[in-house]
Amino acid sequence: MKKFKKIIALTLVLIMSLSLVACGNDTNEVATPPDGSSDTSTDPTPDTIAEEGKVLNIWGWNDEFKGLYERYFEGAGKLPDGIEVKFTIVPNDDNAYQNALDEALLNQKSASDDEKIDLFLVEADYALKYVDSDYTLDIINDVGLTEEDISGQYKYTQEIVTDSKGAIKGTSWQATPGLFAYRRSIAKDVLGTDDPVEVQEALSTWDKFYDVAGNAHGKGYKMLSGYDDSYRTFSNNTSSPWIDNDGSIIIDNNIINWIEQTKEFTDKGYNNKSSLWDDQWAADQGSEGKVFGFFYSTWGINFTLLGNAVDTPLPDGVTATGDPEAFEAATTGNGVFGEYGVVEGPQNYYWGGSWLCAATESDNLDLVQEIMRTMTCDADTLTTITKDTQDFTNNIDAMEALSKDDNFASAFLGGQNHISLFAESAKGIDMSNISPYDQGLNEDMQTSFRDYFNGTVDYDTALDNFYRAAIEKYPDLKRPK
Repeated sequence: MKKFKKIIALTLVLIMSLSLVACGNDTNEVATPPDGSSDTSTDPTPDTIAEEGKVLNIWGWNDEFKGLYERYFEGAGKLPDGIEVKFTIVPNDDNAYQNALDEALLNQKSASDDEKIDLFLVEADYALKYVDSDYTLDIINDVGLTEEDISGQYKYTQEIVTDSKGAIKGTSWQATPGLFAYRRSIAKDVLGTDDPVEVQEALSTWDKFYDVAGNAHGKGYKMLSGYDDSYRTFSNNTSSPWIDNDGSIIIDNNIINWIEQTKEFTDKGYNNKSSLWDDQWAADQGSEGKVFGFFYSTWGINFTLLGNAVDTPLPDGVTATGDPEAFEAATTGNGVFGEYGVVEGPQNYYWGGSWLCAATESDNLDLVQEIMRTMTCDADTLTTITKDTQDFTNNIDAMEALSKDDNFASAFLGGQNHISLFAESAKGIDMSNISPYDQGLNEDMQTSFRDYFNGTVDYDTALDNFYRAAIEKYPDLKRPK
C-alpha cells in the first residue's frame, strides 16, 4: 500500500499542469489542497461553511442521475423553496469530465457561493482518485448521514469509496453486479433451449463456455462480439491490485487468461473482432446480429443493451426512467426487445457504477445530506426506482424482496425476474483488488493487446506497448524486473 499512499500525496495542480501539456494523460492523480501545503489548517473543511446556499451545483458526465433526481427527489416535492439546482454535464470523451472537474475543484475554495460544487459523481475505475483527497467529505462525520442510514447498502459499494483512513467518501443508489445476457433464439438453435436454468448449466464454467462457443460457430454464430466483451469478468476477479508495494505493475493471472481466451476466440472466428462501444459491437446486439451473448452489468442491460436491441430509436424523452406507458408503446415489437435472457455465466463479477460525492466547501450540506439519504438509502425510493427502471438499486432488503416477487418481471428480458440473479451475484463481489490506477491500466491493457488479437503484432510487442503506455501515463510506476 506504500505506493497507493504516495499517489494520495500528489496534487491536482500537477494534474492540471500535466493535462495542459500532455492532453490529459495523467488522469488518476489525487486532489490535494491547491497550495500544496501539508498544513491542515489551510485545508478546506466543513467548518468554513456558513449557511445554506441558494444554488445547488451537481456535476456529472451524463443525464442518468439528473433524470433520477428530477423524478424521485425534486418530483417528490423534497426540494426546499427558493433553491435552484444546476447540473453541469461534461461528457467522458477524452477524459473531459475529469479534467473539467479537477479544474473546478482546484478553484472550489475561491469560487463564489453560487458556483461552488456541492455534489459530483464518480465512477468505480477512478473513485479512489477523489476519495483519497481533501476535496471529498466524509458522508458520516461531515455530511451527516448515520450508520443506520447506510446499513442497508451493499458493503462493496461503501468499500470502493472508503479512503485510506477508513472514512466513507461517497454513496450510490445502485449496485452493479454482472450477468451474461444471451439471445434466446440463438440459444434455442445452439443449445436446444432458451430456458435460463438450462442455459446457465451450459455456461457455468469457462470450459463449458468455450465448448458452446465452438458449437455456436458451427451454426454460423459468434459467441462474443469482440475483444473486450469478457474483459471485466476476468479483470474484476483478479487476486491482487495492479500495483505491488514496490510500484511495479503486476499482470494478474486472470488478465493472462483473458488474453489467451480472446486470442483463441479471435483466431477461431468465435468473435466479430469488435471493440466496446464501436458500431459493429452495437449492431451485434440488434435484430441483425448473430452473437450469442454479451457480458453486462445492471446499467448495461437496462440501458445500453436495450437501446441497441431496438430497431427504431426511442422517441425523444421516452426512456426507461420516464413514462412507463410511453416506454411500453415505444418498445413493444421493436427490434429484439423481449428476446434476451440473462444467466450468471461462468464467473461472478461487477462492472462500473456511479457514486455521489459531497464536495468540500459546499454551502448546501443539509440539502446534500437529504439527497444522499433519499436517493441512496431510502428503501422505498430505491424499490420504486427498480420497479420503474428495472435497474438494480443499493438496498439489500429491497432487492431481496423484489427477487422473490412473482409479479416483478422485465419485459425486455422476456418476463424474467433478473433481480434475483443480480441479488445473488452481488453477494460475491470482492473489492480487495482495486487501486487508484484501475482506469488507465485497464484501458491500456485492452488497447495494447488489440493489435495482438488481430495479428498485427506478436505477444511480446503488445506487452511492451502496454508497459510503455502505462508508464507514460503514470511515471511513478515501473515494469517488474
